[in-house]
Amino acid sequence: MDKNIVIKEIIDVSHYIYSKNLVPGKSGNISVRFQENGFQKVAITRSGIAKKNVDEEDVVIIDIDGNVLEGNKKPSSETFMHLGIYKNRDDINGIVHGHPPYTTGFSMSDKPLKRLEGFGEIKNPIIPSVKYSKPGSEELAKDTSEMMRNEDVVILKNHGLVAAGVNLDEAATLAEFIEDSAKTQFISHVLNLKK
Repeated sequence: MDKNIVIKEIIDVSHYIYSKNLVPGKSGNISVRFQENGFQKVAITRSGIAKKNVDEEDVVIIDIDGNVLEGNKKPSSETFMHLGIYKNRDDINGIVHGHPPYTTGFSMSDKPLKRLEGFGEIKNPIIPSVKYSKPGSEELAKDTSEMMRNEDVVILKNHGLVAAGVNLDEAATLAEFIEDSAKTQFISHVLNLKK
């Protein structure tokens, strides 16, 4: 895939997921794995920017080991989480990490988040959770990439979610679907509270 197309996709999806409140403030990060001149590369959003403001200068090109190849900004603090997932899964080429409010609310509770119909085959009825580790830490990167070996979405305890897909559009669509599912389940919990 052409690098310029990848960068444009990251910009477009960044703006979209911000508009859907999946990455409030300066939170979250997204990436795309692509091939260029026979080499595997990853384009990832830089650290510390609101996704509504992402432009060409805010996308950093790195190799699969995290070495910066292009761009003069620091890549996301969650870079090694993305790279770990890519190294474990040949079928994943797009990742969205966000902090959507309803999903994040579930991540801070003891209530399981069920996988609802509407996105694909339900292999695991409960979206699995990765134990809490400090954002950007080696532990979080390792635990998340291990959990994602057999999942396309996971909840990060007290943190947010990670969604992956064959491309970035699928990952973003899944993240949006999970947030809508969390909202529906939250409303159901409230409506079913005993009076």
